[in-house]
Amino acid sequence: MKSKESKYIRTTKLGEGTYGVVYRAKDQKGQEIYALKKIRLQAEEEGIPSTAIREISLLKELNHINIVKLYEVLHSPKKLTLVFEYVEQDLKKLIDSANGKGLEMKLVKSLLYQLLKGVDFIHKNKVLHRDLKPQNLLISKDNIVKIGDFGLARGYGIPVKNYTHEVVTLWYRPPDVLLGNKTYGTTVDMWSIGCIFAEMVSGKPLFPGKSESDQLKTIFKIRGTPNEKYAPSLKELPEWGVGENNFENCEEQDFHKLFPNLDENGIDLLQKFLQLEPEKRISAEEALKHPFFDDILSSMKELYEK
Repeated sequence: MKSKESKYIRTTKLGEGTYGVVYRAKDQKGQEIYALKKIRLQAEEEGIPSTAIREISLLKELNHINIVKLYEVLHSPKKLTLVFEYVEQDLKKLIDSANGKGLEMKLVKSLLYQLLKGVDFIHKNKVLHRDLKPQNLLISKDNIVKIGDFGLARGYGIPVKNYTHEVVTLWYRPPDVLLGNKTYGTTVDMWSIGCIFAEMVSGKPLFPGKSESDQLKTIFKIRGTPNEKYAPSLKELPEWGVGENNFENCEEQDFHKLFPNLDENGIDLLQKFLQLEPEKRISAEEALKHPFFDDILSSMKELYEK
């Protein structure tokens, strides 16, 4: 008896991550292209990895143009295969193709707006992504954003639970989480969006730290070091002053000089994403109404009315 997976013909390997290998594949009947994420099940582990269960359960509930579509789940004793829609490239490759010059501003606005639409939908469905970064944002040939990799995502509710702070790839991780905050909410994703926005504009990562402590120093060098008047809540977090977390006093840098190709609205929005105090960060819903997007609203409206 043929396995269900035999209806897909693997063509090329697209990438390999912590939890599995992704292949480009064709459907034997319709010649449609898919992405197969194969997760090998370890004999010593009982059942399916929690990250895979989480990704499957969340993606089955989240149906949106800006979220990668999960078509099918194939399960055998030795492996689990997730069948996704195939998307041509990711945002990291798109940024790299601009050779360090950043993307055109019209494209930046469109991609950022779509990312916010997807994240607003996720947040309204009580889900935190917790690993937003350019590699996890797929971009179709029509420049449609598809948020992918929900392996670290999880549902949240009220009251706020204690979550692990071992989330979000280092360069996109907010300072409060780096300092041990375990009661975060949607603000964790909004900081990551700010980092992605900055990277699209400049062509390079804004906070490329080498360790958790170095990451904090890199952030404070640009955003300013917390003190009694500025971002005081960060000084109350468990990792403040512990180990290598001794920070020299830095003044906030001028974003106009760091991002000369951003207008006043762009600077304002970027600063609202990258607030050190989590509760001061703009929400996805608020960001979508920001005047930075005024000149692309008509084209975006067409996309969401299809």
